Amino acid sequence: MATTAPRNDHDTTERVERYERERIVERPVYTTPTAGSNVNIGPMNAVVARNDAVWAVTRIVALLFTVLEVLLLLRFILKLTGANAQQPLVSGLYGVTEPLVRPFQGIFPEPAGPPALDLAALLAVAFFFLIAALLVAVVRAVTAPRAV
Repeated sequence: MATTAPRNDHDTTERVERYERERIVERPVYTTPTAGSNVNIGPMNAVVARNDAVWAVTRIVALLFTVLEVLLLLRFILKLTGANAQQPLVSGLYGVTEPLVRPFQGIFPEPAGPPALDLAALLAVAFFFLIAALLVAVVRAVTAPRAV
């Protein structure tokens, strides 16, 4: 840092010149080891394949149950807002979700009135969420590596 003296007797400020430098760091280039080299490059292929299979199964389970939960939530919202059950899209959604909701109907009495509060659909959403979490936990527990 370079400084200069004051310009005149009445000026008490100093002029400071700054030079900023750019620091360039070169990182080593990683190359793939050759077949004859004795280098540990990571976990064995069987472990990686098992982890990929576990992640694939858990993703599929999560996707399937998420779709079911979204359909049930749409049913709940449509029933709550009093959607026209004669409209083909609403009727189709009610038809698809009816088998999922049927086991939960009758647990709580349904309130009378035009906009019906579909508590059975909410119970089904909670139930399917818990089942999905349980399935994912079981898959991960069964496929977890064993301590020797």
